[in-house]
Amino acid sequence: MFDKKILIIAVLCLAGSSVVCQSMEILTYNIRYDNPGDGINSWLNRRAWLCEQVNRVHPDILCIQEGLISQIIYLDSTFSDYHHIGAGREDGKKKGEFSAIYYNAKRIRVLKQATFWLSATPGKVSVGWDAALERICTYGLFQNLATGRKFLVFNTHFDHIGVEARKNSAKLILQKIKTVNPPDYPVILTGDFNAGPESEPILLISGVLLDSKIADKSMSMGPDGTFNGFDPEKPVTERIDFIFTSKKGIAVLNYGVIRESKDGRFASDHFPVTTEIKFSEQEGLPPLKKK
Repeated sequence: MFDKKILIIAVLCLAGSSVVCQSMEILTYNIRYDNPGDGINSWLNRRAWLCEQVNRVHPDILCIQEGLISQIIYLDSTFSDYHHIGAGREDGKKKGEFSAIYYNAKRIRVLKQATFWLSATPGKVSVGWDAALERICTYGLFQNLATGRKFLVFNTHFDHIGVEARKNSAKLILQKIKTVNPPDYPVILTGDFNAGPESEPILLISGVLLDSKIADKSMSMGPDGTFNGFDPEKPVTERIDFIFTSKKGIAVLNYGVIRESKDGRFASDHFPVTTEIKFSEQEGLPPLKKK
């Protein structure tokens, strides 16, 4: 027998008044760079499964860290619905790791994009403060094609060595958000911060933005750890991958860490983190007119 509830839900979705239909899925994933020394955990052995994980979630926005150009090319060939923005951190073009932002081009378009370096000279290739390597942040101004709403996404990867670099990187990104966002669009900040929830960089960010794990309205908090180090025997307790959102204009509906193993192995040395959000009705532009 036909279920009337299914019909009601379908009508609401078509009308754009369902919370689910208006929501967006954000996923951040440190995919681990293509390191030939990883042996059984090499990119070639895990790339198909990693893409299966992403396709299962089918996020509106996918932010990756550590992707080399060869990995970017593979992801581009696999994710048929997605386009990406970003640049290699070693030359601002294709050399070195990307902090790329993928977006579902069937639902979202990019209006502006840029990459800056986490240093005292963010406009050029540089190593900041006591960092060991070049570090970058890629950001874009996006627009939802169905609703017309504009929003900003920042994606980054903090240095693993420099204590001052991580602190100053947090300050720099917060300043950049303020500088490029006079219209006060909703903001999403994702990344591998190489720092835990109680560290100074994360506390600085949390003073301005909301940690989506804490803001999860469903209270489905899930596990803490995101960094597994490819070690299935060690408890995963380090939470260094985050999704932050504006304190206004965005409601966090769900937060989760996708903790999967296959044959005793992981798809990356980090677990992907996902957050479902919904923009407040008063934020952004009115819905686009249908032609």
